[in-house]
Order: sequence, then structure tokens, then C-alpha cells
Amino acid sequence: MITHMQHGDGTPFSDSALNKALEEQILRDNTRNSTRIRLEEAIKNRIHSVIPEEISYLLRIVILQEKLPKFDRLQDSINGMGISVHDTWATHITLKSLQINNSHYRAIIHYNVQDHFGLDSDDILKTQFKQFQLFRLWFVLQRYTEFGFKPFMTNMEASIEISGKLT
Repeated sequence: MITHMQHGDGTPFSDSALNKALEEQILRDNTRNSTRIRLEEAIKNRIHSVIPEEISYLLRIVILQEKLPKFDRLQDSINGMGISVHDTWATHITLKSLQINNSHYRAIIHYNVQDHFGLDSDDILKTQFKQFQLFRLWFVLQRYTEFGFKPFMTNMEASIEISGKLT
């Protein structure tokens, strides 16, 4: 990502390692407000009482109430994801497929996540960033026209499968 930033053209960046990190973050998030867990619960417990035209509405309501994938865990401070991605700006979650056979279901959920690699004014005003000279320098490097290190969008995606027995 640093090399990409040094090119200074601001074009979007994607990498299979980032996609894998997103997939692992989604699969390992076992907190109560995980989108994966909440989607699984909605499908498992409520999908049988919803007409097909209302499925996307049900899932949208579930997603809007939960925490979207972010890299703000303690381990992300150590593994590099906290500095390379940390928070995310946009998340698009799509139900790619849903199969219901008798009392079992199988769904493929696709996550498309974007972040900007760079520090904006809101970031640099947060204590966690402004207290360290590295982040203050990074903020200036992005904006000093002689260097031309432009912020860019980081694109990540992952598809996960959830399956089980309807209740």
C-alpha cells in the first residue's frame, strides 16, 4: 500500500491479502452484533415467515442495526490492519444466493468494502492519531503538493457461506 501511495496517482488499490483479511475478520467476529451472526439468525429464525419480495427488506433492517466489519480490534494494532485499513467508509452487503430445501438453508453473502488509505481532517483530530508524530507527518505528506502522495480508495471483498437448519 505504501508503494501504491508513492506512485501518487490516487487510483484505487486492491489486494488478495486484504480480501483474505476481510474474510477472516467477518468469519471470526463472534460478537453479538456481528453482521454475519445477525444475518444467520434472521435467515434461520425468520425467513420462513417472510414472503420472497420482503427478504431483502428484512436483511436490510438487520444489517442497519449491526456493526459493519472494521479493523479496530486489539489484534489489528499488531497485525498491520489497524494502520492500513482501520475503519471503513462504505460497505455493500449482497445476498448472492439463498437456497431453502425442506428445513435447511444455505446462503452466500458478499461483502464489498471500501476505505480510503490516508488521513482526513477528522482522523488527525482524534487523540489516537494526533498524539503520534508519524500520523501528523503522514497527514502533511498527503497534502504537500511537492510530494503529491494522494489518498486512494482501498477495495476489499469477500463472500461467505452460512448454512444450517431453519427453526
